[in-house]
Amino acid sequence: MKISDTKKLAAITAAFFITVAAFSGCSESANSSQTTSSVSQAAKSDIDASIAAEDIDVGYDEESSVGITFADGSAAIDGEGATSEGETVTISQAGTYILSGTANNGRIIVAADKKAEVKLIFNGLDITCSDNAPLLVSKAKKVYIVLEDGTENVLTDSASYSLGEDDSNTDGAIFSKADLTINGSGTLTVNANYKHGIVSKDDLVITDGNINVTSASTAMEGKDSVKISGGTFNISAGTNGIKSTNTEASDKGFISVTGGSFTVVANNDAFEAETVLSIEGGSFDITTGGGSANASMKSDGTPNRNWQNNMSNGGGGPNGMGRPDDNGNGMGGDPPAMPTADDTGLTIETAANTTTDSTDTTDNTSTSAKALKAGNEVNISGGEFKIDSADDSVHSNGNIVITGGNISVASGDNGMHANGNLTISDGTVDITKSYEGIEGSIVTIDGGTISVVASDDGINCAGGSDTGSTDRMGADQFSSQDGVELNINGGTVTIDADGDGLDSNGNFTMVGGTVCVCGPTNSGNGALDYNGTATVTGGTLIACGAVGMEEGFGDNSTQYSVLHDLGSTVSANEKLTITDSDGKEILSFTPTKTWQSVVFTSADLNKGETYTITAGSQSETVTIDGIVTSNSKGMSFGRGHGGGRGF
Repeated sequence: MKISDTKKLAAITAAFFITVAAFSGCSESANSSQTTSSVSQAAKSDIDASIAAEDIDVGYDEESSVGITFADGSAAIDGEGATSEGETVTISQAGTYILSGTANNGRIIVAADKKAEVKLIFNGLDITCSDNAPLLVSKAKKVYIVLEDGTENVLTDSASYSLGEDDSNTDGAIFSKADLTINGSGTLTVNANYKHGIVSKDDLVITDGNINVTSASTAMEGKDSVKISGGTFNISAGTNGIKSTNTEASDKGFISVTGGSFTVVANNDAFEAETVLSIEGGSFDITTGGGSANASMKSDGTPNRNWQNNMSNGGGGPNGMGRPDDNGNGMGGDPPAMPTADDTGLTIETAANTTTDSTDTTDNTSTSAKALKAGNEVNISGGEFKIDSADDSVHSNGNIVITGGNISVASGDNGMHANGNLTISDGTVDITKSYEGIEGSIVTIDGGTISVVASDDGINCAGGSDTGSTDRMGADQFSSQDGVELNINGGTVTIDADGDGLDSNGNFTMVGGTVCVCGPTNSGNGALDYNGTATVTGGTLIACGAVGMEEGFGDNSTQYSVLHDLGSTVSANEKLTITDSDGKEILSFTPTKTWQSVVFTSADLNKGETYTITAGSQSETVTIDGIVTSNSKGMSFGRGHGGGRGF
């Protein structure tokens, strides 16, 4: 077909809006928090996620194109710029090449000038290669793969390659040493039996297409960057799903997704960016490491050492993380015996983060099965997410910024973990299963709707870094508590935790928002737990848990709060209400577990007023006689560790 002015205009217009969207996100987090991380690292504002009109343009001039047809053990070429030897075609000049037909042991090699731009039109192409990459780009400025509308295109390699000096680093069924763009509305299926599926040693851009990749190792990689604005992706990866690996510059090694539909099943990480992972839109159905049933953590906090054997069969069996019972069993003591898991023969890919061209050497030395992962920042401003991960569902060695999207996760470790700051200002976060729900040095919630179910802490703030472990992948062991904070300024937060509900190794400050905590049933944890001070100046909170380690807000607060221990334990699913002297309901909550201690605060509480706490058959009154009112006799005596008086 010939390109039309309409298609050119459409491509330019689409590229303009993608560029605007990419740069409009640079200031999204500016007003989300008053606290900043001390870590100097790349952020979304440092990357160029724009997509050029040429990356979207699917038009071409058929009359000036070169036709290449594979059939009967050879390749027929109609035009200049390419040569063939048997079923091997070598393209040596810039231009457009229309490829079709079937080769049982063929190859396409692009070896052009370093300034050449080559457009490959896949028009019903089926290439199998027994000893090398079906498509190798050894030299060019940029290569475009256009998937012709309505066509099925398949590239398949074998389990071993026969490589020479010139192509010794080739390790993908589609392997490009130049920038690579894939577009068009046709279908591309890549069967990568050797190692990787689609590899670009520069930038990988995908703007459309139905792309299916089954790979022994990584499915898709762009060393300098991966930019995706559209398409439908079905990925089954022996190791990582989509990754970018450049460690040499802060504006490289990123993944940017502004649209598309993704189904990813990966034994290791689904999306892994060396610097920044930015997601502005799209739909995501992600399973890593066999899913949360193959949990890397047991409910008692000890590693599940058999998780690797269960990654490819999707189940962790009885060793997977489960919820402790109401007596606290599973929260401490000896770990349960571990049954022998079947040996699946899974090979966990490892490498050393070097800067050579070989893709193998850029895979992680430590085993990891995270869903969304970045070295510097994970930034999510939109999208629909369904995640089932054996390891952390969202993980950053730096910061996590959530400004939108609907995120639903079930995790075998942490729902979200940031070594630095974790900020949520909008969107929906629903963590249905986790060891610890949300974790970071400084956790700030400015808005959004957040729900967490955790077998340990609901929200945990601690300082330090992720040390990693071959036993517990991504074991998040913190050592320093300097600069650790939990800040709740808005939003709606619901916590169901068997450990501490809200836990800060530093200070806890609440300015606004609504928080409900269904806390621990064992006396070794509290609905609130902090090492510094706990200050409330606004918002609404009601938190229930066991007696023993209960804590309330400190008297440096400006809004009234109550910490109250009832005379006996309240059964699960009994409604708790706080009413004023006129019988007006101020607060209500229905904990799903047994409890005895409650801390609550609201702008509706007033000094000198008497309130009635009713739960099940129990009803007790409390009169506000100071900024903090407490009858607690627990080990914390209503105080924080070094915090203000809680009574």
